[in-house]
Amino acid sequence: MELDERAYTKRENTYVNQPETSRPGAEALLRKLHERPHQPIGRWLRVPAHVHYKAFRMSDPPTQRPASRSEFQSLLGHLKIPSEMTSVRENFGYGVKEAENGDRLILIWQAHTEYYNYQLWHLPSQANGAPTFGPLTFPEYTFPVEPLGTVVCRLDILLMTGMLPPRQELRGLMPGPVLYGSRIFNEQTCVATSFTPDDQGRERYWVSVGPSQGDPSRLKDIVDAIVRIETYYHLLLMQKPLFSAAIDQVYKFEQVHLKQREIITSHIGHANAETLQRWLNTLTQDLLKTNRMAGTLHFELSASLPYDRIVHSTLASLAEKPLESYRPTSDYVLSGITGVAEGYQQLLKRIDTLRGGFEGIITIIRTRIDLILESQNLALLQSVDKTTKSQVLLQHTVEGLSVIVIAYYVAGLGGYIFKGLQEMGWLKNANIASAIFVPIAIGLAFGITTFSKKYLHKKLEGEQPAKKPDKSEE
Repeated sequence: MELDERAYTKRENTYVNQPETSRPGAEALLRKLHERPHQPIGRWLRVPAHVHYKAFRMSDPPTQRPASRSEFQSLLGHLKIPSEMTSVRENFGYGVKEAENGDRLILIWQAHTEYYNYQLWHLPSQANGAPTFGPLTFPEYTFPVEPLGTVVCRLDILLMTGMLPPRQELRGLMPGPVLYGSRIFNEQTCVATSFTPDDQGRERYWVSVGPSQGDPSRLKDIVDAIVRIETYYHLLLMQKPLFSAAIDQVYKFEQVHLKQREIITSHIGHANAETLQRWLNTLTQDLLKTNRMAGTLHFELSASLPYDRIVHSTLASLAEKPLESYRPTSDYVLSGITGVAEGYQQLLKRIDTLRGGFEGIITIIRTRIDLILESQNLALLQSVDKTTKSQVLLQHTVEGLSVIVIAYYVAGLGGYIFKGLQEMGWLKNANIASAIFVPIAIGLAFGITTFSKKYLHKKLEGEQPAKKPDKSEE
């Protein structure tokens, strides 16, 4: 299985305190952990062999990964591979077919986190001679599959016994100006390539398998190492156009942000609320654009470091030794990817720093706006307080005048009564009675005013809605 795959997830915490033997599927999980579904393929492999490799990057892995399995199953049907010679798992499958002339075809499918691939092995019989580069010559072979994603790489690999052909012969078989070659796997195997696609878009590899490497199980290890390096090399470099465009865009954002920060820092102390709001709107839009760009780049570039480590670890596992008159294969690979993953990660860090800068200035502006609003609210409260005090003073003045007016009218009414009593002979002097009645009128007026104010207060309190009972008290 490839290093980038997450084959299994951790158990839920509900199982932590349970005995090992009582956990659901514990034994099945242990068996699955030690399972290598590709191992049975080894018994069908032999040299010479002709291998075609195709890898496709999925744009929507959760949807396209199951679709690729259906694609593989349809391909098994198209090639008329017997069901008893097939095996289909969740992310791995193979099929083996024997032709009447003794040739053997092995179809291998594997789905990974970001891509899926096919290995097609043509194992010709001894009677049909050695294979050559180009299309597979298995009888009635066709590959009618439209890829679900973008082509990552195509390889054309020949596995042969003996020594490498002479350099001039290899130069005629492989396109490109430079040949690369190395001894791998304890110098028992030699590999040569030009890293240049042919007319069918396939990079050609000639692999001379040593005597101790003729074990069928080792043959697939050799091919797997080659395709792993090539696949992750291409996956790593496929993001370079996006990276180059993003660098320029990030630089523009950084320059805009720098100018914005200088202007805002210089004028924020005396900027009004309208200016602050305009700055806030502009910065918020820039932050949204940065977040969208960051989301895209994180999705595309976040796996660069694991891919880089896979390439380096696979190269190290080859135990590469120099091959006379050939440039080492690792020179080409390492020269292409050195610093690439680090550059991707540095770009992601710059974007995160840019986002943090936008968020920091936005926070400062919002704080400034809040302070201005608080100041305005304080001034408004002070104005309301002054108005309330003036209304209280005015109310007291009006109440005092009301007492005087009411007393005046009560005293006037009392004067009329006293004059009437004087005319009837019941009262000797109406003027004296009126004078004596004035203080009484003032008291009555004060009493009427006080009673009326208390009555109105009670009336208003009675019209207020009742307080809802607290749920905690129920």
